[in-house]
Amino acid sequence: MLFGRNKKNPIAIADKKIEKWTYATCGYCSTGCAIEVGTDKDGVPVGSRGVADADVNRGKLCVKGLFEHELFESAGRGDVPLMRSNIHDEYQEASWDESFEKMASEIKRIQDTYGPDSFAIVSTGQILTEGFYTLGKLARGVIGTNNYDGNTTLCMASAVSGYKRSFGSDGPPGCYEDFEHTDCLIAWGSNLPEQHPIIYWRFKEAQEKRKFPLIVIDPRVTMLAQNADMHLAITPGTDVVLMNSLMHVILAEGLEDQDYIKANTTGFDELAAEVKNYDPITASKICGIDEDTIRNVARLYAKAGAAMNIWTMGINQSTHGSDGVVGLNNLSLLTGNIGKKGGTSLSITGQCNAMGTREWSSCSGLPGYRLLENEQDRIDIGKYWGVDPEFFPKKRGLAQTDIFPAIETGAIKGLWLVGTNPMTSMPNTARIRKTLEKLECCVVQDSYLDVETTQYAHIFLPAAIWAEKEGVFTNTERRVNIIRKVKEPYGQSKTDLHIFNGLAKQFEQGRKMNFPDNFHEVFDEMRELSKGRLVDISGMTHDLIEQNKGIQWPYTQEQVDKGEKPLKGGKRLYTEPATFRHPGGRAKLIPLPFIDNNEKPDEQYPFWLNSGRLVEHFHSRTRTGKVGNNNKYSPTPFMEMNPDTAAEQGIEHQSYVRVISRRGDAVVMVMLTQRVPRTMVFIPFHFFDCVNRLTLGLLDPHSRQPAFKQCAVRIEHVNQEVAARLNLEARTF
Repeated sequence: MLFGRNKKNPIAIADKKIEKWTYATCGYCSTGCAIEVGTDKDGVPVGSRGVADADVNRGKLCVKGLFEHELFESAGRGDVPLMRSNIHDEYQEASWDESFEKMASEIKRIQDTYGPDSFAIVSTGQILTEGFYTLGKLARGVIGTNNYDGNTTLCMASAVSGYKRSFGSDGPPGCYEDFEHTDCLIAWGSNLPEQHPIIYWRFKEAQEKRKFPLIVIDPRVTMLAQNADMHLAITPGTDVVLMNSLMHVILAEGLEDQDYIKANTTGFDELAAEVKNYDPITASKICGIDEDTIRNVARLYAKAGAAMNIWTMGINQSTHGSDGVVGLNNLSLLTGNIGKKGGTSLSITGQCNAMGTREWSSCSGLPGYRLLENEQDRIDIGKYWGVDPEFFPKKRGLAQTDIFPAIETGAIKGLWLVGTNPMTSMPNTARIRKTLEKLECCVVQDSYLDVETTQYAHIFLPAAIWAEKEGVFTNTERRVNIIRKVKEPYGQSKTDLHIFNGLAKQFEQGRKMNFPDNFHEVFDEMRELSKGRLVDISGMTHDLIEQNKGIQWPYTQEQVDKGEKPLKGGKRLYTEPATFRHPGGRAKLIPLPFIDNNEKPDEQYPFWLNSGRLVEHFHSRTRTGKVGNNNKYSPTPFMEMNPDTAAEQGIEHQSYVRVISRRGDAVVMVMLTQRVPRTMVFIPFHFFDCVNRLTLGLLDPHSRQPAFKQCAVRIEHVNQEVAARLNLEARTF
C-alpha cells in the first residue's frame, strides 16, 4: 500500500517520438554540462537529456537544462534586422546588407568625427568561442577601438584580476575532480545548489563518500549553508579581514607549508607582517565571526591533507572583490594547496562561456592570454592577422563599467552591445537609462527583440541562439566542449560568426584580412595561436572534443604526437614547482590591508541589501522567463525578510513593499524567512526594473567589477493594489 492506496499508478512518460539526438553543451551556467537535444521527424526540438558518459555532469541536468530545447521557439525571438534614425521612432525592417552598410557607416562617421575610441563594443559571456575570437579580430584589427570589453566584467573580472595578481595569469588551477580528493572545503559567497546545481551534486556525492567538512561563509543562510558543517554569517564586505585572520592563526601556530612557500612564492615576509594586525579578537569585531570559530576554521583548513577554496559572486561582486580573490590565493599558497589533488583555489563563474571570452575575445588583451602591453605579443598577433602592430593600442582601454560613464561625459558616442542587456544587468538602472539616451548610434545584437535595451537601439541585429550554430565553450574547470547545430537559425537571424564577418567586409582592412566563414577554420586559427601558451589547445579538434565529451586545456599537439590521450577530468595547473606565470616562475603572496569603503546601513537606510541567483532562472530571465516549467516556480520579483523584523514594521507575508536606496526604489513581494538576519534583506537579480534600481555599483579598483552585494536600503509600505499591478507588469514580457 502506498499512502493509503492499494493500487500503484505508474508514471506515464509521453513518447515525444524523438528520431535524432544531437550533442551539445548546455548554454546556461559555467558548469558546462554535456547535453543532447532530441528532434522529431520534422526536425523540431522536443526533448533534452544529459550525456551519461560525460565526466562533467554524468547524465544529470538541472531544471534549466532539462527544458533547454524549448528555447528555439520561445517568445520574443528577433527574426529580421531592424533600423531607425531616432530611438523614439518605430523600427523598420531591413535587409542584412542594409544593416551592415548602415552600421559600418555610423562607426566610420563617429570615429572620423570624434576619434577611434569614441565607438565602444561590449560583448557577452554566452556566445561561442569561435565567435569571441572573430569579434576580437574585428574589434582590435579592423574597427580599432580600444574601448572593447565583455559583460563578464560584471561576474568574473575580480577572479581574473586576482588570478593574474597572484599567479601571473588567468586560468582556474583546479577542477571538479578535486571534490573527490579534498579533505576540507570552504565556500566563500557561493551557493552551489542554486547557482551551479550539477557542481553541487558532484561535491555532495564526494562528501558523502569521504566525509570531509564543508564550511560556508555567507551573510545569508543559503541552501548550501543549510547543508554546511559550519556556517559563518560574516558581516558583508569584510571577507579580507577573515582571510587575514585565518592566515594570522596559521602562521602563529606554525601550520604553514614552509617548503612549498620557499619553492613557489615571493612576498612571504610582507604578507606575514600584514596579517599580524589581524588577530582573531581584533578581526571578530570587524567581520562578526567569533575568535574561537576563526581559530577552529584556520586549524581545520591548514591541517587538512588537501583543502579547497571555492567562491562565486559573493566575493567577486564586492567593493574589493579582487583583494578577496588574492586573499583566497594567499591561503592556498601558504598551505601548499595549489597544483595537487583536492587542493585548489577555484573560481566558479556564472556565464556558460566566461572562460572562452577570457581566453580568446581580446577584450583585455590579445588571443591566448597575450598582453597589449607586451610588444612581442602585439607583433606576433599583427603578423598572424596581417595587421600593423602599431594599429594595436599599447594598453587595455575602458572596462564595461567605465564605458557607460564615458558615454555620460560625451567621450563615447556609439555603442555595440552583443548579447548583453545593461538595462537589467548594470547597477543603478535609472542612470543607465539616461546614459543610453545620449548615444548617437546604439546597436543591439541579440537573439531576443524584447530585451529592455532594444528600447534605446538604432539598429537591431537578430542573432541565432545557442544550438542554432556550432562551436565550443570553455567551462569553469577549463574544459573545452562542443555544441553541434540542432536546427537552422530562427527566421532571418544569423550566427554571430556570420554577423561579425559580414561587418568586417564593410571595412577596407577587413577585406584584406582572413575572416573564415567556417567555424572549423576559426578553431584552427585558435589552435595555432595557442601553441606554447598556458591555454594550449593545439592538440584538440572538434571531433576529438566530442569523442571525449570535452577536453581540459592545456592539451597540446606534442601530447597527440606522443599518443597521450586527454585526461578524463583531472587536469590541473601549476603542478610542478615554480611554474607560475610571473617572471621567475613564482606566485606572489600579496599583503592586503582592509579598506572599508562599503556603503553601510544607518538610521536613514537601516538594512543591508543582498542579491543573488535562483535555480530556476538565468541572468535577466530573457530565456528562462519564457520557459513555463522554469518560470512557474519563480514568476515574480520578491524579497526575503526576517519575520521578526517584519513584525516590528507591520509587514505581512506576501504583501508588497517599496524598497528604497540612495539611487532608486523597487516594489517587491515580501517572503518571510529566517534565511536572512534581522538587519538584511535579499532580492534575486533576475527581474527587470527591480534590484538594480537599488544597487550601489561601486567599482573594484583592480577589476572594475561592480559591488552588487553590499548597499543600504530602507523599506516602506505601499498601496497594495497599485503594487500588485506593477508586479504583474514586471513578470511579463
